[in-house]
Amino acid sequence: MSSTGTFHRSLNLFDSTALVMGSMIGSGIFIVSADIARNTGSAGWLLLVWAITGMMTVFAALSYGELAGIMPKAGGTYVYLREAYSPLFGFLYGWTLFLVIQCGTIAAVAMAFAKYLGVLFPWISEDNLFFQLGSVKINFAQLIAILSIVLLTWINNRGVEQGKKIQNIFTFSKILILLLIIVIGFSFSSGWQTQSWWDSSKIVSDLHMPLEGFILMVALGISMVGSLFSSDAWYNITFASSEVINPKRNIPLSLFLGTLIVAVLYFLVNLVYIKILPVGGHQLGLTVMDQGIQYASEDRVAAAAMNQILGRSAEIIMALVVVISTFGCNNGIILSGARVYYAMACDGVFFNNVTKLNKYGVPGVSLWVQAIWSTVLCLSGTYSQLLDYVIFAALIFNILTILSVFVLRFKRPDLERPYKTLGYPVIPAIYIGLCVFIEIVLLIYKPAYTWPGLIIVMAGIPIYYLWKYQHRIYKWLPGKHSGEKL
Repeated sequence: MSSTGTFHRSLNLFDSTALVMGSMIGSGIFIVSADIARNTGSAGWLLLVWAITGMMTVFAALSYGELAGIMPKAGGTYVYLREAYSPLFGFLYGWTLFLVIQCGTIAAVAMAFAKYLGVLFPWISEDNLFFQLGSVKINFAQLIAILSIVLLTWINNRGVEQGKKIQNIFTFSKILILLLIIVIGFSFSSGWQTQSWWDSSKIVSDLHMPLEGFILMVALGISMVGSLFSSDAWYNITFASSEVINPKRNIPLSLFLGTLIVAVLYFLVNLVYIKILPVGGHQLGLTVMDQGIQYASEDRVAAAAMNQILGRSAEIIMALVVVISTFGCNNGIILSGARVYYAMACDGVFFNNVTKLNKYGVPGVSLWVQAIWSTVLCLSGTYSQLLDYVIFAALIFNILTILSVFVLRFKRPDLERPYKTLGYPVIPAIYIGLCVFIEIVLLIYKPAYTWPGLIIVMAGIPIYYLWKYQHRIYKWLPGKHSGEKL
């Protein structure tokens, strides 16, 4: 595996479940309901979006459990796609993960961390320059975001034990916070701030367009992009399979428990939103009740709801909540992502040094390579655009991975399956069908979000063959042998 160390199986069921939940809960649950409300226009459809999202996430987790039981190896999804289809499919996933999905998410979450920390410490601002040399500018928000990435990378570089301690503390802090929001929200009032649960409309240029039939289905499909990605990254535990104790049992169980708990919490939090705030609102509203969920200031729905209960102190409280949430979220993403690049390097399709494990049994070089690219994305300011572009491609990989359950049952019926997908073939088929519908909607109605993502993925094809060619040349150089990785 590596000449400099070996993976340590340190993550038990509790730790693995914490990693699933902690990687899911970032800043999305506190803000994306505003956009969903603008797209759907009613409380009932808002809740239905979150209910379907929760169901899809749990269904996907149940399907991933079978794959994790078959191949409990570092790399997770990369390994599943490689074995089900071909090494090229695995590489395209790893390429997109590194280039955009994982590192782009790290950059975006780090910037969210810095921006909300700026509410507590106003000098941390994108308007406050830290350094400027010609056209090169670094503001204090970027500086803090980068320092948070470096700090978490350093902690995780000192062993999975250190990383899991941070993860456990911050994950259960976030769970406690969400529970407090739910309890406070349901204790606030006995009524509901909504007159119509199912009269749907979409806001276009401040006008409300009634939605019905197929157009309503399209609006729901578009709305689910935000909720799905607020629930994303649950599969990151599979990336660290080589460090999980009894992975054939604990990974499937942690995937199910983690996704189910978060799905229920997300739904209840949205119930709190519509209990406290009206769904509809006005962009120029003077109060949080005038603005409603649709036009909550800067889409901070949770802050608006708590403001209605706690007053102006809610801004500080919710800023602290998001700081805790984003810091813990990034720890899980940073910990797990590096294992994919390690697996790629072992296959000769990533930098050779990334195959090395340090004395603490973690892929230290891979962690720092990930940190460097995430930092570049922070400084470039393009992380949010890249994430928008890759939404379509990321869903394609989700479909292919769940489809792997069917493919491997056909190709390799002889494989030991300590856990089999509950409700097979119906549950994975429902997930695939819903994702295909969302993909078609995005392809037709959001082409700006689809074609750039496909281009990013397809750009990996020549890179893959170039890397394989270099690998063949490298292993025949004097002093090299066929077993050495590029």
